[in-house]
Amino acid sequence: MTRDISYLLQELTLEEKAGLCSGLNFWHTKPVERLGIPSIMVTDGPHGLRKQREGSDNLGIFDSVPATCFPSAAGLATSWNRELVKQVGVALGEECQAEDVAILLGPGANIKRSPLCGRNFEYFSEDPFLSSELAANHIEGVQSQGVGTSLKHFAANNQEHRRMSTNVLVDERTLREIYLASFEGAVKKSQPWTVMCSYNQVNGDFAAENKYLLTDILKEEWGHTGFVVSDWGAVNERADGLAAGLELEMPSSNGEGDRKIIDAVENGSLPMEALDRAVERLLKIIFMAVDHKKENAAYDQESHHQLARKVAAESMVLLKNDEQILPLKMEGKIALIGEFAKKSRYQGGGSSHVNPTKLDSVYEEMEKLAGNKASLNYSQGYQLDSDDINHALIGEAKVAAQNADVAILFVGLPDRYESEGYDRTHLNIPANHQALIEAVASVQENVIVVLSNGSPVEMPWISQVKAVLEGYLGGQAFGGAVADLLFGEVNPSGKLAETFPEQLGHNPSFLNFPGEGDQVEYKEGIFVGYRYYDTKKIQPLFPFGYGLSYTTFDYTDIMVDKKDFADTETVNVHITVKNTGSRAGKEIVQVYVKDLESTAFRPEKELKGFEKVELQPGEEKTVVVKLDKRSFAYYDVARKDWHVESGEFEILAGKSSEEIVLSEKVVVHCTSPKFTKVVTRNTIVGDIIDDPVHGPVIQAALQEMNKNSGLMEAMQEGQSEMMIAMMKYMPLRALVNFNEHFTEEMLQEILQKLNKTELVNN
Repeated sequence: MTRDISYLLQELTLEEKAGLCSGLNFWHTKPVERLGIPSIMVTDGPHGLRKQREGSDNLGIFDSVPATCFPSAAGLATSWNRELVKQVGVALGEECQAEDVAILLGPGANIKRSPLCGRNFEYFSEDPFLSSELAANHIEGVQSQGVGTSLKHFAANNQEHRRMSTNVLVDERTLREIYLASFEGAVKKSQPWTVMCSYNQVNGDFAAENKYLLTDILKEEWGHTGFVVSDWGAVNERADGLAAGLELEMPSSNGEGDRKIIDAVENGSLPMEALDRAVERLLKIIFMAVDHKKENAAYDQESHHQLARKVAAESMVLLKNDEQILPLKMEGKIALIGEFAKKSRYQGGGSSHVNPTKLDSVYEEMEKLAGNKASLNYSQGYQLDSDDINHALIGEAKVAAQNADVAILFVGLPDRYESEGYDRTHLNIPANHQALIEAVASVQENVIVVLSNGSPVEMPWISQVKAVLEGYLGGQAFGGAVADLLFGEVNPSGKLAETFPEQLGHNPSFLNFPGEGDQVEYKEGIFVGYRYYDTKKIQPLFPFGYGLSYTTFDYTDIMVDKKDFADTETVNVHITVKNTGSRAGKEIVQVYVKDLESTAFRPEKELKGFEKVELQPGEEKTVVVKLDKRSFAYYDVARKDWHVESGEFEILAGKSSEEIVLSEKVVVHCTSPKFTKVVTRNTIVGDIIDDPVHGPVIQAALQEMNKNSGLMEAMQEGQSEMMIAMMKYMPLRALVNFNEHFTEEMLQEILQKLNKTELVNN
């Protein structure tokens, strides 16, 4: 239905306009009934609807309507399956329609800077390309059902410690290449109805009033057409926030935010035009929600549960499988040990906590599949509400393991170990879980570990077990999915979307997480996750992109459709993969790009493409990955743009960031206009000589000035390494001190000639 928003802007009073810019209550926007502007509902969360019941407390974390709990983003990401993530989005959209929810608050696209971040289970990856691709498909799925999304938390929200006040100090290149890139692709490809700003400050300004982020980049550069909503309680100064590009404050400020906006307009510090622009964006989305509302909408809970089971099975990663102990045969005696076997840890804590429509138990689902073919024996092993080692329970577990053909241990991180609101302090599993593994391994050689956790853990016990299945937080169908994988009903196909370090100290952010006081410096720069481990040559426990299958795959050929091209062109990379095993399976083909020679510091390689392909035994397929300018570019701060340096690049195809199996070289040519930096009195001589534009000018000038000193001859003829180095790294101003023939007036003349403008003093 077409509405005349310009007419509404004329009719709305200042008070009504200001009121539209903050919530009615905790979950609803304000209506203006006299003009037909309705209230709409927004609510959590990324992997399952968390709609608060009427009359419950504000947060309503444990009192929400039943909804399907899908695997959290940490697990979804390990599927590397765009279409599957989109299907989850469609299902979430259907449930929102059934519950009259207009906007779902998610997905979360923040980068996993440190494995300690308590909310990592809600985020996709340490890699911005993978994160943005999955977020874009999640958004597309939800919004295909006429329900909006809220891409969050924008930006640089990578820890829970002091999250509402901490000031993130991050350089421009790192911000662009890592932390903003995770959002950029999702915004440009899928246009989320809303973007949620984060609590923290970014380089001195709160995200809620950071014009550079909210307007300059998000709206003007990326072209976001929806509105920005605050994280709940993130607003610092309301009028400043609105001027910066924050349209909606949530939750209700009980009129305080409205009053500040009104005062700012009346005293002239906030132009009415800025308020009108904000209201226009809000009305556009509010009416979109109304027009897309499906009357009498409903969804099939059982079909959504089965989808959750399928997704969970594809979102788990087989990390170890010695002697092909998995899949299990449905025979003999199987010991299931650990309280997680009956009380699954299937989701994270905090605002994304979902009240599931049903909940699978691993034990019960394995019983269903095994039937009378195998005998299952359960032993508790530990108490979930304590880290204390219960020797009686461990003794019972050892007996169960001794009397079985194989022991499956269900361990990981209990709810209290990771949650929104606080960060972890170490990467260990509880002491009683680790003691259980060691005790069982001492009496049983066939030990399988199934992990339930939202982020990496250290595994000092890994040599004592034959198999490890990383289950992450697999949602309400976790139990069924684990049963399917262990018994081989489904072939594991997940691969890690984050690096598992051997120990916490290896993580690149280790010395700068979570910062000091209200400040955290991102001193590791662009070297986050595998970019650091690969470049530094540090062997992780498990690398980014790693995961095993019950079958095997061979990469037999790589071909590019052009080997020499301009950066304005795209190149298609063709990779042929064959299933060389006896089972059907899915392989994730990963494409990385390496700059073979660069004047900028760059990682060893970076993920720039991926495809998941399903193959029957003996089947061969060719996947095609398209690379564009951004695949070869880095962010040049001086240019304020993405830049490709002309030269040779290597395109790498692999099974993980560590296991590269095929490569091809290409030459890319930069088409950007030549960029010449302003020369100042502090520019060093070597940089000027190496510059293609300035070099000939300065060399000619210095040749003339140094006829008597011999410095230039020394540089050219290699007479003195020390003199060459001194000249190369000397700022122009120092030539006045070291050469009697070179005066301050001459320096100014050279600077003017080089810059063809006024002298720049820097």
